[in-house]
Order: sequence, then structure tokens, then C-alpha cells
Amino acid sequence: MASEQSDSTARRDRSLADPVAARAGWDEVDVRAVDTARLLAADAVQKAGNGHPGTAMSLAPLAYLLFQNVMRHDPHDDQWLGRDRFVLSCGHSSLTLYIQLYLAGFGLELPDLEAYRTWDSATPGHPEHRHTRGVEITTGPLGQGLAAAVGMAMAARRERGLLDPDAEAGTSPFDHQVYVIASDGDMMEGVTAEAASLAGHQELGDLTVFYDSNHISIEDDTDVSFSEDVPARFAAYGWHVQSVDWTRTGTYVEDVDALLAATRAAREETGRPSLIMLRTVIGWPAPNKQNSGKAHGSALGEEEIAATKTLLGFDPARHFTVEDEVLSRTREASDRGRQAHAEWDERFAAWRTANPDRAALLDRLSEQRLPDGWTDALPVFPAEAKGMATRAASGEVLSALAPVLPELWGGSADLAGSNNTTMDGEPSFVPADRQTKDWKGGPYGRTLHFGIREHAMGAVLNGIALQSLTRPYGGTFLTFSDYMRPAVRLAALMELPVTYVWTHDSIGLGEDGPTHQPVEHLAALRAVPGLDVVRPADANETTACWRAVLEHRDRPAGLILSRQNVPVLDRDGGAYAPAREASRGGYVLVDAPDGGTPDVILVATGSEVHLALEARTLLAAEDLAARVVSMPCREWFTAQPQEYQDHVLPPSVRARVSVEAAVGQGWRDIVGDAGRIVSLEHYGASADYQRLYTEFGITPGAIAAAAHDSVRDTREAPRPGGHQRTSAPTAGGTGDRP
Repeated sequence: MASEQSDSTARRDRSLADPVAARAGWDEVDVRAVDTARLLAADAVQKAGNGHPGTAMSLAPLAYLLFQNVMRHDPHDDQWLGRDRFVLSCGHSSLTLYIQLYLAGFGLELPDLEAYRTWDSATPGHPEHRHTRGVEITTGPLGQGLAAAVGMAMAARRERGLLDPDAEAGTSPFDHQVYVIASDGDMMEGVTAEAASLAGHQELGDLTVFYDSNHISIEDDTDVSFSEDVPARFAAYGWHVQSVDWTRTGTYVEDVDALLAATRAAREETGRPSLIMLRTVIGWPAPNKQNSGKAHGSALGEEEIAATKTLLGFDPARHFTVEDEVLSRTREASDRGRQAHAEWDERFAAWRTANPDRAALLDRLSEQRLPDGWTDALPVFPAEAKGMATRAASGEVLSALAPVLPELWGGSADLAGSNNTTMDGEPSFVPADRQTKDWKGGPYGRTLHFGIREHAMGAVLNGIALQSLTRPYGGTFLTFSDYMRPAVRLAALMELPVTYVWTHDSIGLGEDGPTHQPVEHLAALRAVPGLDVVRPADANETTACWRAVLEHRDRPAGLILSRQNVPVLDRDGGAYAPAREASRGGYVLVDAPDGGTPDVILVATGSEVHLALEARTLLAAEDLAARVVSMPCREWFTAQPQEYQDHVLPPSVRARVSVEAAVGQGWRDIVGDAGRIVSLEHYGASADYQRLYTEFGITPGAIAAAAHDSVRDTREAPRPGGHQRTSAPTAGGTGDRP
């Protein structure tokens, strides 16, 4: 239903206390607007038949206060650089955000709310970045939004350091606030603890989190599982903590002025992030279902909604009621936004005039454009049989790029020396009083120290990327990518250009043993849509892969890097294809000795490419012509034109062997029905890596044997599903041959 004239006689039931909002400047129309928001949430969930109405109802005053009184935003330009950021960490309560976007004039209209949770609507079940104007981040998995907001605040400080480091606090056009609404569920998730600890350590004064403490989750009263003192925990993390309790008098009173005062105090606290615990009653004022799990995650029912409308002075027979004077009042946010934007533009113009070089940098970063000639800085590694680990090559790439790509920054989850994620000579991103003997820096530094917080690192990287101006990377061992997976999935879902530096990529890490040796991780990561999984074969492929990753702006990528040295191939003599071909994802590294159609194709990734090259030599001595294909990135390869894919892997050549020191899942698509998969279908062991490769049958001899088997199978009837390994190979390295 469209907006309508208000009924001037409509009044709340006298049993309901009016909000205390004189200092906020609210009048009866503002109160009516808040109540309208509550009922829009109830109606939208009822019409959809599912959803989460309760939190959107009880948080309507907070959301209205933020969008109408507190935040600096411009509904006409939701990408305005000077805007405050808003993160709804409890994404299940998406209507909390959608309704305010509608009321403030961001582009949503009443039919969008009526289409809540339906096909092709602008109001999906959880907020989705790039899908709905005004939505800064995709949220839903609890804790991810709050943790990503920490990254947003960190990125804002880094950007200020790049663009306006000398301005006094609060005077730079790049100063802005990050506001978060989080729930009891967010506070229970472990990623929140990791991120909040990091935020307190980093003294992120521009971050304010509103914790909606309503003591209700899907399983009803949270006393069954959650009883900690959350404000005390955050105080221990180093946060500025305040509490506002709307239940403290025994009568539920929405003291908006107390909430506003706490918000202003949080903004004045510039040396610590702020937590404001707001005690609410979920679903208020629904007479029968407030303060219950039923209000949390299901429609209230027509009778309950009608009773609530009656209490609030609305016609119980009408749905999606928005009165003209309410919408007129809330759309004033657009005029205020334009004015704030115009005032900001004056300061921004003055900054541009005073800082032409930094303004040019900002223009480039805003366009997500790499600088001219940046690839000239990329290192080229000389051929070397002893070789180097690809993790070491990656570190040299990062150090070489530091002077030409100031937007590139990152670090490690306490494994910097192992991940090679530190750019030479670059300062740490850390409060000045928290420098250490080994790590010097300051608040505008470049080297990130995530601590042993892999999950938070993944979410923080998302928040940094969402700021849009910088390119973050973060490192850990590949086996610990499991700790990061929810954040990695969200990066892929949001198409964020985050780079993961995952080292110690296989049993090649050796003596640390099976707990640290990734086996199933490559297959699991390749299953994530939109994630590029990149495993270069040598140092120069590593350079080429870093270049390709940085040239992509619409997806995350994981660089899978070796601990052990691998030979650096001689690309100048003509024996091997140029390393730049790695950007295609798969390429013919070396062809059959006679240059004709190969008898068999060996496809390998990473350190196993060199084993395939040795197997090719063995096969040549046995009159079997083998082509070796290096395939560092399956995702890049399948994105190539079919003609190119068929050139690398001719359909006529059915004899194929894949080689990767990990489970073989997924490689059947490459090798086909007659192909063989040299893989590792069990956990590793603690020993030097040479012994492990031999014991587990990932050797040139095993590859050559598999090639012979594959050639033989091409002469037989097709075997659906191909041959599968049924047991671990015996010592000696020949592998089992079913």
C-alpha cells in the first residue's frame, strides 16, 4: 500500500511509555515513524511467511536515531567517500536496515519491503553488498560483520595515513565513523572475540559497536548457553564501554536521549573503540510474543500483529502503513545528506588544492587502477637448479612492489617469517606505544600483525577491501585456511579483491607432520565459487601469478606456496614456455620431445611440476612422448576460450596424468575416463619431505607408471569414473596400479 494521510487522532495505548527523546529533538511524528518501522518489519515477515521480525521491532529507535540523527550519509550518493559506514552484523534482522534505507530515501520503496525475501527483490533475507543501495557489507553469518568492521576502521586509518597524515584529529575529509549493530549471537561467535581483541589493541577510536542485549536467540532465553559479562570482557580488551538499559525502571522505557548521549561520548573517545550495550526486549511491544524466541525467528501471526498495531494506534486491518507526514519527515535525511556532502566537498576541494600528488593517488585508488609501469618493478629470478621456495619468491615480489603500490599492504597471523609476508623496510601498523624491539612502526604503518587470529584476519581483510581504496593480503599456513573459511566464502560472495598468502602447502613442509600438512585443502578451496586457488610451480611463476592476482579486481585469490625449495626453470633458453603464461591458469610448459602430438599429457601444480618434468624424461627413454602442463590455477584455465583449453589439453589425447600432493578430488574433470590421478588420499607423517614424497608414491617413477597405465587404458573400452586409488602406495614410490 502506498503512503497515506495520517490519522491525527491516532494515539498509542496509554500502557506504553513514550520514548524519552527530547534532547534528540524527536516529536510525535518521529515517534510515529519509529512505530511505523516496527510494524513494517512485522508486516514484511508475515507476508513472506518467514524471517526475523523481533529485533527489527525493538531496535527501530536505535536504527532511526542512527540514520536520522547521528550518521553522516547522503542517500543520493551511497558511495560518498566521506560517509560514515554502517554494519548490521546481525544480518538476520535485515529489515532493521532495509526499512531505514527506505525511510531515508536510499532508493528502496514500499513495494521492495512488500517483496521481502522473494525472487529478484532488492530485499533478500540477509543484506547483500552490491545488491541493495546503502548496504555496505554482506552479513548473516554471525560475528562476520563486527569483525569486518574492525577491518574497515583499520583501513580508514591507513588511508588517512596515505592521503592526509598531518591533519588534526577530526579535521580531515577522510575521517569518518564506523557504526555496528550486533546481537547476542554475534557476541557468542569466536571470531568476534578475536576481532575485538585486535581492535582494542589497535586503539580504533572511530569504531562504535551497539550490542543489542535482548537475551533471546532461536533457542529462546540465552541463559541456557550464555551468561558472561560482555561489557567486562570488552573492557578487558581495551574498549570504552557504556551501558543503556531500557528495562531498568521495571517499565520498558526507550530512553533515546541516554542512547544518544552514549553515542556522543563514544565519538569523543578517540583512543579506544567503543561498545554500547543496549538492553532491549525483543519484539516489543507485541503483547504476547515479545521477549521470546518466537519473536526472534518467525512471523508473529496476524492476530499478534493486529494487537500490536492497536497498541501503537494503527489500524489493525491495514498493512504496510506509511503516512505522508512520516515519510515526509524521514526523507528530510536526503536534504541533510546533501548539505553535509556539500560542506564536506568544500573541505575536500581545499585538500585537493593543497595536496596535488596525494589527490592524484586518491584518483587512481578510487578507480582501482594500477599505476603505469608498475610491472617493471616485478622481479625476474635467474635459473637455479637448487631453486628457492615459492613462499620466498612471493616475499621478494611483495618487497619489490612496495615502492610502486602504496595501496598494497598486509601481514600474517603471527607467521611473518614463515609466510614471507613482510615488505622489506616497511613499518608496522600499530599504535606508537606498542612498537617492539623487532617491529617498529606507528598508526599509519603498513605491516599488519594479526596475531594468532586466523578467522579474524579473514574478516578484517574483507573489511579493508570493502573500504575500496587499498588492497589487503594476509598469510598463514594452508592447513589453517580452515580457520578462515567463513570469511573467505564471504569474500568470494562479495567479489572482494583480497589475497591470501597460504604457505606450507603440502607434505613438502616435512617434519611438522600431519597436523600441519594440508591434504584436502586444495580441493575444498577450489569448491568455493569465485575464489581463485593459485599454486605456482617456481619463482617466476610466482611473480606472474602475483601480477595476475593484482590485475583482477573482482575476486579473492589464494596463493598456495611451498616451504621447500623448488628449481627455478630456465625460461630463456627456449626449452620452457615463458612464466607469464601462468596467468592463463594452465599452459604447455614443455611439449613432447618431437614436437608432435603427445602420447600422454602430464598435468601438475606447484612443486609437483618438477616431478612431472623428471617423469617426462623417464618416459622419453621408454619411447613415450609426454607433454607437461603447468596448471597453477584451475579457475583461470577454465575461464580461457575453449579453443585455448583444447590446445593445451587436446581432446584427442585421452592419456593424461594429474600430479598434486593432495587429494585427487576434482582432477577427474581434467584427466578424463582414461586418465590417472597421482595424489595423496590419506594424511601425511613427520619426516623430511624427500622421504615423504618417496614413501607416499609421489615420484617421477610413479608418475611414469601412471602414464603407461593411462596409455594402456585408452586402448580399452571407456571406464566411467576412471580408475581410482583404493589404498595408500607402499614404500618405494611406484604406487598401486589397479
